[in-house]
Amino acid sequence: MDILSLLIFVACILIPSLKVSTAIDTIHLSQCISDGMTLVSQGGKFEFGFFSPNHSNKHYLGIWYKNIIPQTVVWVAERAINDSLAILTVNRTGNLVLRHHDNVVWHTPSEKQAQNPVVQLLDSGNLVVREESETDPEAYLWQSFDYPSDTALPGMKLGWNLRTGREWRMTSWKSPDDPSPGDFYWGMLLYNYPEFYLMKGKEKILRIGPWNGLHFSGIPDQKPNPVYAYHYISNKDEIYYTYSQENDGVISRLEINQTSSTISRYVWMEDKQFWKVYKSRPRDNCDYYGMCGAYGTCVITGSQFCQCLEKFSPKSPKAWNKADWSQGCVRNKPLNCTNKLRDGFMKVKGVKLPDTTHTWVDETIGLEECRVRCLNNCSCMAYTNSDIRGEGSGCVMWFGDLNDIRQFDGEGQDLYIRMDASELGEQRHYKEVLILVYTTIAIILGMLLVGCFRIYVGRCTITDILRNQNRGGSEDDQDLPLVDLSTIVTATDNFSINNKIGEGGFGLVYKGRLVSGQEIAVKRLSRTSGQGMREFKNEVKLIAKLQHRNLVKLLACCVQQQDIMLVYEYMTNRSLDRLIFDDTEAKLLDWPKRFNIICGIARGLLYLHQDSRLRIIHRDLKASNVLIDDQLNPKISDFGIARIFGGDETEGSTQRVVGTYGYMAPEYAADGIFSVKSDVFSFGILMLEIISGKRSRGFYIENHSPNLVTHAWSLWKKGRAIEMIDSNIEDSCALSDVLRCIHVSLLCVQQHAEDRPAMPSVVLMLGSESELAEPKEPGFYLNNDVGATPAISGDIISINELTITSLEAR
Repeated sequence: MDILSLLIFVACILIPSLKVSTAIDTIHLSQCISDGMTLVSQGGKFEFGFFSPNHSNKHYLGIWYKNIIPQTVVWVAERAINDSLAILTVNRTGNLVLRHHDNVVWHTPSEKQAQNPVVQLLDSGNLVVREESETDPEAYLWQSFDYPSDTALPGMKLGWNLRTGREWRMTSWKSPDDPSPGDFYWGMLLYNYPEFYLMKGKEKILRIGPWNGLHFSGIPDQKPNPVYAYHYISNKDEIYYTYSQENDGVISRLEINQTSSTISRYVWMEDKQFWKVYKSRPRDNCDYYGMCGAYGTCVITGSQFCQCLEKFSPKSPKAWNKADWSQGCVRNKPLNCTNKLRDGFMKVKGVKLPDTTHTWVDETIGLEECRVRCLNNCSCMAYTNSDIRGEGSGCVMWFGDLNDIRQFDGEGQDLYIRMDASELGEQRHYKEVLILVYTTIAIILGMLLVGCFRIYVGRCTITDILRNQNRGGSEDDQDLPLVDLSTIVTATDNFSINNKIGEGGFGLVYKGRLVSGQEIAVKRLSRTSGQGMREFKNEVKLIAKLQHRNLVKLLACCVQQQDIMLVYEYMTNRSLDRLIFDDTEAKLLDWPKRFNIICGIARGLLYLHQDSRLRIIHRDLKASNVLIDDQLNPKISDFGIARIFGGDETEGSTQRVVGTYGYMAPEYAADGIFSVKSDVFSFGILMLEIISGKRSRGFYIENHSPNLVTHAWSLWKKGRAIEMIDSNIEDSCALSDVLRCIHVSLLCVQQHAEDRPAMPSVVLMLGSESELAEPKEPGFYLNNDVGATPAISGDIISINELTITSLEAR
């Protein structure tokens, strides 16, 4: 304990005049709170201090309603104290510190540094620590609203801070007498189409469906009311639900209760002095998760709760007749993807949308394009609009079985479920297909007719670039804005050596600044380059067609005489390897930031493997090929050796093995076989590097581990995986979260490709608390055989320098 804190602690015990009274809402550095003393919010609505639950002798630090009896606690610090000899102070760094017998038993995390911190209880029920001189009323150093217990108050967020990785979720008390965290929680699972669940550990108890623009899909009666207004916010920084009071004279709260296994909204009845349940979930049997199994629908007004969707039948008629619906239903006519255009969709009206665990969302397209995309993907089982406001917009598609569907009477959403043509009426189906085919042919002919004779002023196509090199091209390539050579020369100060930021087989990379002020990175193909032309053409073809927040963005091209250049967005924070492997920079990259980078890379790979209109295998994913923007968002770069796969292709092979040692999957390095699982292996290596701060190769420690994989696996088998965590993130991480990421990374680097999870599963594992399989021995595990190297055959070419990722400021 520092000297100031010690003096305050002693003073609070020995000098009563320094103790706070019950009439103030704020304490400063020289003040403290002990048992029997409280803070009261300025309007007298809430009180903060020590309390003891009914029938309990333990003391807790918490917040409760000031004028409501019996005492209703809305927030608790969760740490119990066996007697009343505890003191709460705020230290000079702006942290709340709870001491008992001179031992720190609880404290708030350090998030920002303070000069003169004060603690204040607001009339919202939010306990905040702020800088006394701060003029922004919401600029807090710490706030209790960021750490909900079992109650959500107006203005409190439930969801995720996507920048920091912080989750806002409610957690039940163990019992009415024990405020410590119980088994139930209410939180949002970050699937592609996120939704809220009531969870018991890892078991889903109920869900209210995803947000559809107006309300949650499973609550169609969620309409404006005189008690509260609800709000759903989703952007690149945050995604959360919150509510506000519509009437200051009405007190309302949301509470999760372990005893009743419910989440309920209460309203205080002032005249009768009791809490009345305004709404509660689950409200009936159809609210319970998965009541009717796959392709079953729950109808609360039916003769029996569960019914099979039309054209589906019980999977086990015997069990179904005994009211055991857990096995769900199966199709009367199985799907056959040999001719996917023969399939169609059955419209099911008025339902709660199925569980969104395995979904894909594109908010930029409409329902018709959504239908076409789903039809062309054999794994797509259903689709609908993601936003039902107005005429509807956006697209969400489901992959795999459809679970937890509920039927509503006159409400709910429309869902389009994939069916075999014979179930829909073939004559009508073929007519739709013919119209689709003729329309597609007409569009293609129109594009060819125009494309054969045009050269846009101020535009260039990939075909134009290739024609200039007499290499041929494809007429379906996208346009890129064309930049004059003079513009590039001016932006880079005539390709000044001071602006050089990278070099590879393709040529050089320069930093530049346009007249508008925008910073750019210019990749200039060397006129004498032999190796680079193939990779250059490949990158142009691929990256011009890809748009995702976690992929580097190609802005323009320049084709003039013998100069060929690509213009990219400039990444302020350089490449990932410069952050995690630099002793100084690594200290600035705490665990929430690293986890955000891991998740961003995973989302980018998922897009490449599944969600883009091309299936792309990167083949050279590594730390230097991940760029970091000014918000610390990762962007995958360098597609020079990436490969395009057809819709039905799963793997390929090559005699020209290219990539980087330390990241290559065993089957690729040894036999030239690559697939999406090759990228998964590289991603697993990258995760281990981010967590440990160590490079995968050139790794050596006292126990003679020859590489990072061997080191990680050895520690994992000994139950000592915690030892590989970078010391720079020890203070900012929850050990369970980091250990889970280590677990996922070991699943990704397993020896055999078929054992590794695909990226949709990886993203799911990172964003949930589902149970994970035990990993098998990884590839390139050398069993501590110092100096051993894996047996690798084939023509291996390392193009470690073929990259644009050294985009650092000079």
